[in-house]
Amino acid sequence: MFFTKASGPLAACALLVGLGLPACQSSTTATEQATAAAAQPAKPAPVDTIKIKRLAMQRDSLKADSIARKTGQLPGAILPGHRIVAFYGNIRSKGMGILGREPKDQMFRKFDGVLKEWQAAEPGLPIQPAIHSVTITAQGAAGKDGKYRLMNSGSTIEETRRWAKEHNCLLFMDVQVGLSNLAHELPKLTEYLKDPTIHLGIDPEFAMETKGARPGKKIGTYDAKDVNFAINFLARIVSENHLPPKILVVHRFTQNMLTNYKNIKLDPRVQVVMDMDGWGDPTLKKDSYKAYVEKQPVQYTGFKLFYEYDIKRKPNHLMTPSEVLAELNPKPLYIQYQ
Repeated sequence: MFFTKASGPLAACALLVGLGLPACQSSTTATEQATAAAAQPAKPAPVDTIKIKRLAMQRDSLKADSIARKTGQLPGAILPGHRIVAFYGNIRSKGMGILGREPKDQMFRKFDGVLKEWQAAEPGLPIQPAIHSVTITAQGAAGKDGKYRLMNSGSTIEETRRWAKEHNCLLFMDVQVGLSNLAHELPKLTEYLKDPTIHLGIDPEFAMETKGARPGKKIGTYDAKDVNFAINFLARIVSENHLPPKILVVHRFTQNMLTNYKNIKLDPRVQVVMDMDGWGDPTLKKDSYKAYVEKQPVQYTGFKLFYEYDIKRKPNHLMTPSEVLAELNPKPLYIQYQ
């Protein structure tokens, strides 16, 4: 192909046409286009929603801290102005605790009697009844995804909620993650936790992800970072839904069930209860409370009583409310019966 020795922009255009490429525009047209392009508004930068939520959480946390410093607690906080007394278990299971062991009406009659005993033991502190329901339960079978846990059906959860509302109880949804983890399991409860009367329990005994064993073979463990995840998860729900503070119950009865407790970061939007969960001889139960709850304090304390296992060996007995309050320091503000 032959080209003349033309020069300048027209020559360049002719060359491109000869090659079959799009022809150039005149320099005047190009300038006009550049001016028009400069006049167009710049595309907005992508929105970092995670960063926005994190900043909002920080602002909400600072605001909550400010209010808590002035008043001692956030509006609607249950602790320390009440003692919570809870019946534990699953309404579909006779073996998991008192909550499902006896017929409903019979169980609530027993519960009413227990509440009166606790009120009589310390008349000046109001009693708040609660149902503590194991909602995600560790399993002996792996299940389809190999995580050894199972969540209650929607109908079971709703019936448990009705029981709680009928008797003016708080509802604690307890989580046993098996080989799963809190990051995967807690979001399943988000919609329920938007209810101001529903709170959360987490059980390190059945947290087996770092153990590599199925539940029941070893005692599981949580680290402070796991508890912090649960605290932040609840705090976000409180802020986004304008709720009073949530309560987080963490079960414990050995040293290794909770590691690095000093790294737990408290938030006024979440009240943390460390619950001494062991059973047996009252002396051993009191020693465990002293070693793992009193000596490693986080915020509030709890104590668990077992209708069957605490009296399994004679002469052991079920500790009375007066006995618990007289012999434990600090006095637990969360009491659970299994």
